[in-house]
Amino acid sequence: MEQFDFARLTYLIILGSAILLWFVAQNRASLGKLMQQALIWGLIFLGAIAVVGLWDDIRQSVRPMQNVVSGDRIELPRAPDGHYYLMAEVNGATLRFVVDTGASQIVLSRRDAERAGIDTASLVYLGRARTANGMVRTAPVRLDSIAVGPVRHEGVRAVVNEGELEQSLLGMDYLQRFSSIEITGGRLVLTR
Repeated sequence: MEQFDFARLTYLIILGSAILLWFVAQNRASLGKLMQQALIWGLIFLGAIAVVGLWDDIRQSVRPMQNVVSGDRIELPRAPDGHYYLMAEVNGATLRFVVDTGASQIVLSRRDAERAGIDTASLVYLGRARTANGMVRTAPVRLDSIAVGPVRHEGVRAVVNEGELEQSLLGMDYLQRFSSIEITGGRLVLTR
């Protein structure tokens, strides 16, 4: 069997060499241009092979996607910046949260609160929260619903941050609703 494969390989090498020699002989007047075009096509071919081989990694880096494996399990891939992001429907609006085990509550930015139908102008900012950027004032709110796929919770307490908050936070108040929080293989797995 190995001799057969060796014979086939030898045949293909001889055939390829003969075709290559014929092609070079036919185009010897413009050999420089021929080599340039061959190099370009070779690079295009290598690039295509690299994209096909790395497609899953490229797709995950460009747009990490959360998976709701079942009604009781949510898997979040680690984003290129090292955080875990969760897309949730809050009061009917789709919001993007960063999972933050250092936050005790669900914290909405003013922009996200408005998207979820909360009138931020009428909120009373009585609470205080210590953040990496110092103390900020917060206003308590109650969310009608927060849903991730079939996983749905109603009447959830949260706060709206008065300061500049780039990303809404999904803190321990929400995460404690799950029986298991596990990080494995670059994925955060929440199990109810």
